[in-house]
Amino acid sequence: MVTELGDGARAPEFCTQGGFAYRFDWGVDGLEALAHDAAVVVVIDVLRFTTAVCCALEAGATVLPYRWRDDSTAAYAARHRAVLAGRRELGEPSLSPTDLLTIEPGTRLVLPSPNGSTIALRAGELGVPHVLAGSLRNATATAVAARTLAGAAPIVVIAGGERWHTTAGPLRPAVEDLLGAGAVFAALDPAGAVSGARCSPEAAAARAAFIAARPLLYQALCESASGRELLARGWEDDVATSAAHDVSTLACRLIGPEFRSL
Repeated sequence: MVTELGDGARAPEFCTQGGFAYRFDWGVDGLEALAHDAAVVVVIDVLRFTTAVCCALEAGATVLPYRWRDDSTAAYAARHRAVLAGRRELGEPSLSPTDLLTIEPGTRLVLPSPNGSTIALRAGELGVPHVLAGSLRNATATAVAARTLAGAAPIVVIAGGERWHTTAGPLRPAVEDLLGAGAVFAALDPAGAVSGARCSPEAAAARAAFIAARPLLYQALCESASGRELLARGWEDDVATSAAHDVSTLACRLIGPEFRSL
């Protein structure tokens, strides 16, 4: 288990959601607050990193997460004999989950992103035993794998969110990630047994949001801020691909530097 966070300091006890089996927070700060006794961290970045990971693995590829806009990215890809993701507009493999559904099987893809990829890397640095990439597409498969890997230890779900103004700006909670996290909690805790110390109140709120939105997930994603951004770019297909619930039976686990399917 993780014993220390960052510079060795721990988050205040009231922030750790202690006593609950299933816990929920946002971004790298939330990860660092909750990771100290987690057996499994599930990273959620529905639009689009963790959905892209799921789609690439569905196609038979392997994904290597990496830091966003890092000068060492190209060298890292070369060292791992991998293709470096680029821009969808140029016809390159990218964060587009729709395009990654048809990527060449066996491809090794370095896929940087400012939110989900960064959180997955940080979880590995903190020594979390098991890191999973969850999305609406593979929510139940992710929950099943998390429960198996965690045993009796806590499961932490971290939503990536987005950023205000620039990719380095403050975190903006994103509804699509709230719903993706809620889908995992709904599969982990079908009865919503908060009184049974399963979901923390934070996790239960995400679960309730997903259950309320489940009949209209595509509409919810289209009308979200992040969905509107993608629609403005002409990428409605990525919103639809990301809104598909439980269409994949793959769990995506970070093993060493790369996500592989379970």
